[in-house]
Amino acid sequence: MKGPWAFILAIFLALVIAIFSVANVNPVTFNYVFGQAKWPLILIILGSAFLGALFIGVIGAVRFYQLERQIKRLERERQGQSHSGETKTGNSDKRDSNE
Repeated sequence: MKGPWAFILAIFLALVIAIFSVANVNPVTFNYVFGQAKWPLILIILGSAFLGALFIGVIGAVRFYQLERQIKRLERERQGQSHSGETKTGNSDKRDSNE
């Protein structure tokens, strides 16, 4: 259910950015750290949107990688506990049967 709504929202936001960009084609002065340049506003808007999407994508990829590592670690812990749990349960059953 989340997937289709996320896709629709992404298409809507892309459409809004595209309409807003096309409506603003006038050249503007862009100041950056080492100087300034005169660029069309459409390039600045689209470049900013692209850099924002790239930034969010990198953050999402890092988080995904962290979660994958955590899942693998937890699965290893669970397998280790299930093996040690069987041994402990087996030993306690033997003690109870000896009494």
